[in-house]
Amino acid sequence: MSAPVSTRLTESELDQLQRSQSMHYNHYGRPPLPFACLGARGVELEAVELAGPRRGETFTLFDASGGYGSACLGAGHDTVRRSLQRAVTDTGYVTDEIASRERAVLLDRLFGAEGLWTDHFPGDAYHVAGRNSGSEGVELALRLVLESRFDPRRLRHRPERAKRDTILAFEGAWHGWTHGLLPFLNRRHYRVGLPGPVADHDYGLRVEHIPFGDEGALEEYFAANSERLLAVFVEPVQGDAGILLPPPGYLRRLSGMCGDNDTWLVADEVLTFAKTGRWFGMHDAQGPVPTDITVIGKSLGMGALSTSLVIARRELRARATGTISTSDLRPLTCAVLLDGIDHLVSEGLLKHSAELGTRLADRLQSGLVERFPGIFTHTRGLGVMHGVELSEAASAQLDVLRTHLISAGVYVEFMAGAGKRSHGLRYVYPTMRIAPPLITSQAQADEIVDRLGEGTRRFQETL
Repeated sequence: MSAPVSTRLTESELDQLQRSQSMHYNHYGRPPLPFACLGARGVELEAVELAGPRRGETFTLFDASGGYGSACLGAGHDTVRRSLQRAVTDTGYVTDEIASRERAVLLDRLFGAEGLWTDHFPGDAYHVAGRNSGSEGVELALRLVLESRFDPRRLRHRPERAKRDTILAFEGAWHGWTHGLLPFLNRRHYRVGLPGPVADHDYGLRVEHIPFGDEGALEEYFAANSERLLAVFVEPVQGDAGILLPPPGYLRRLSGMCGDNDTWLVADEVLTFAKTGRWFGMHDAQGPVPTDITVIGKSLGMGALSTSLVIARRELRARATGTISTSDLRPLTCAVLLDGIDHLVSEGLLKHSAELGTRLADRLQSGLVERFPGIFTHTRGLGVMHGVELSEAASAQLDVLRTHLISAGVYVEFMAGAGKRSHGLRYVYPTMRIAPPLITSQAQADEIVDRLGEGTRRFQETL
């Protein structure tokens, strides 16, 4: 384990950092973490402790979160730097009404005759829109689904879709914070006190939930509700639920059932994009799993931009000007996406992430679950998406555990877990997400697990 940097900040600098925490809106409902980032390179952050006996000391902090899963190339990557410089100086600026060279090159590279993603999305069958974030992308997907049952000329339902008033989501799902997406979260804590959809309105909507990965529950639901079902929204790997993977064949079965029942299938790949060892999580041994809409984000922006792409079948459209976005595939965004994706290809980073995932799975099992059975109970994942589930007892002290882990030199996030599920499935407790940048080396992955073990040891001593 490398030694921490042995420099100190002045009291004035520390006070400024703490004051900024009080000014920044606290989204988390708990005291701010007593740490600050001073800079970063690759997967390593220069951090400082703001409280306790090590107040003012700087140390090296490995980012096992990949910047909320978005910084696939880590910090300060030369490709991103060159891309931003090229984009600012050379690409110009134009709205989406006018074609740009950067947009043309990007879309041809991805969806053209020899495109990287043509096997998933043939360019003559799909069209694409850009948005600022994953949540905005899923909102657009929802809008396209809802518009598919509406006749904008006659301002009424399409007769053949008039009964389609239900969307199916999954227990533990996470699709974003925006108001239109709140009904997709089957957690009362997030929804109570906020207006929800009106199911009995002429254009009302019901959102229902079943457990993810349970084929029996899926068959049962379609048998009872297919005539009312408008769309299904699914994450190919459930993120906030605790990195839950479906059983083999489940996603393809879901896709087939949607196709057989004239139901749109929407894949939320905001988190999974480029993290599973492939571009997309909607993939199995037979190849790409068909979808009607796919939303990608996070890693798409290479850690430099917050952006998303909505890839939808061409027949899915909205009324004129109803979905315009200020940031829809502007030249700067297209330049960063193009250069970043080309770098992932040239450096073989998807293949690398698959190999890294195999090593991480083994190390997390032996180094955490088997070593600390009273704190961790399960590990699961693939590529650079792994979850280590906490025990019930450890869940009650999650914030204390996390502080020890960060102090030991590794930054991680904790997902809420799927909680209580129906159909007799077990409760899923909060889960530590390990999703480092794609550029993480095998040695750095080992260091991350070693530091997680050291932080857990310190936490265990406090119990």
